[in-house]
Amino acid sequence: MALPRTQQALLLATVLFALASLIESPFPQLAPLQNLPTLAIVAALAWGLGRSPLPNSAVWCLAVFLWLHTLGGRYAYSYVPYDQWFAALGLPGPSALFGLTRNGYDRLVHFGFGLLMVHPIAQFLLRQAAVSRAAALYIAVEFVFAGSALYEIFEWLLTLVMAGADADAYNGQQGDIWDAQKDMACAGSGALLAAAWLILRQRRLSR
Repeated sequence: MALPRTQQALLLATVLFALASLIESPFPQLAPLQNLPTLAIVAALAWGLGRSPLPNSAVWCLAVFLWLHTLGGRYAYSYVPYDQWFAALGLPGPSALFGLTRNGYDRLVHFGFGLLMVHPIAQFLLRQAAVSRAAALYIAVEFVFAGSALYEIFEWLLTLVMAGADADAYNGQQGDIWDAQKDMACAGSGALLAAAWLILRQRRLSR
């Protein structure tokens, strides 16, 4: 089944962004580890969407998350220069506004994972598994919690086979011994917020 043009455009934009992120990357040893897998994810999405269609809104969520990840991957997450970007616009940066003592972009992406994944997963379950809307949202939220935990385990295992400096940079812990737990909390918070918004939206539409 051919994908709708909007979805084709979103997947193509994701591929181009992932490839462009590797051009003159400030972290050439790490950026490919972060962003080349995005190409495989897009290929899997194109294959899967052709067999199990999702609405454009769900594909938008998937694409935006991959864009956030791609930007983080270019700068090894720990060095995304968002404060400099805000300063160039004449605005105070997030570090000053929120009193951040570390680069917080990784927290944003973990939160985005939860916020942006619930809708696509719920839509897939509603269309393919014939579950109730409540069950679909519950499973989607649980998927985010489980997926976040598994990613932290994968990240730990990957760093075991990397050189020390590269492992620390890839991990993005930035000296925080509770980094993995905070990342999972951010993802879970995003998932719960997304589920709450979807429930309220459905109730409004049902009135």
